[in-house]
Amino acid sequence: MVRFSRWVFRVLVGGIALLTLVACALHVTNSEGDVALAPPEGEALRIATYNVHYIVLSEETGAWSVGDWERRKGPLDSAFKALQADVVAFQEMESFQRGSDGSVNLARDYLAERNPSYGVAATGHWREFPTTQPLFYLKDRLQIIDQGWFFFSETPDVIYSRTFNGSYPAFATWVQFEDSETGAQFRVANVHFEYSSGSNRLLSATLVRDRIKPWIDAGEAVFLVGDLNALHGARTMDILEESGVVFDRTPGATYHLNRGVHLLGAIDHLSRTSDVDLSKGPVVVQERFDGEWPSDHHPAYADYLLPSAQK
Repeated sequence: MVRFSRWVFRVLVGGIALLTLVACALHVTNSEGDVALAPPEGEALRIATYNVHYIVLSEETGAWSVGDWERRKGPLDSAFKALQADVVAFQEMESFQRGSDGSVNLARDYLAERNPSYGVAATGHWREFPTTQPLFYLKDRLQIIDQGWFFFSETPDVIYSRTFNGSYPAFATWVQFEDSETGAQFRVANVHFEYSSGSNRLLSATLVRDRIKPWIDAGEAVFLVGDLNALHGARTMDILEESGVVFDRTPGATYHLNRGVHLLGAIDHLSRTSDVDLSKGPVVVQERFDGEWPSDHHPAYADYLLPSAQK
């Protein structure tokens, strides 16, 4: 019995050691190290995606509470400024509590106040426009032509309709811009797919494909970005690419457990139509800012040349 117990103990220790080695190897594989954040070159357009995690208004302390937001907000502003992006598509930019009317958005308002050179698109009165997936855009360069939303639901044009399996509402926002530097027009669609239901992700991807394909078929330049909660090459991505977009591989982890731990490949992605050239990236910014992690996701960006800017 003693010998058997020792054997079990050795097996357990060996298993733990093996798992630790695997985790370390995954962390190294999915870590990109420090990135030199230089501004985009020439007429290149920089588009970024960033899941910034929701804030729980009813909680004063603890993870993702209002108190935690006080810790995170300065580093989040530093991360936003460091991106030097023309467009940043946000996910989970939400402040909520039970019974909330949706009118409070601490992160959106904080960043907008401290970055006056940026406008906020894909937002509005909460009864008419979901406010938690806005796009910040550089006002001197870009002008809004149109914007909209649709929910991942059997009734996609009904605001706050629940997803296909009845879980919490999830949706896409989109904005059509004109670039004052080149005169080119383009759209950015911003999505956040559910993490726990594979069927919801596939149905949501099919809906997004069917919604953006008419834009692409009409010859528009389209970017589809966001938190897919899926790895590169997953069926979710394959369905989206049937619309005519292509996903350039995002190197390294974007989700890091709020601890800088990189066990998975990227789940946040950027894609473009074939008439758009990739100039640089994608790049994952796996850094602390002001000594803190602003979110449990890292931002990712890429630089593009719109059709009229290509040489």
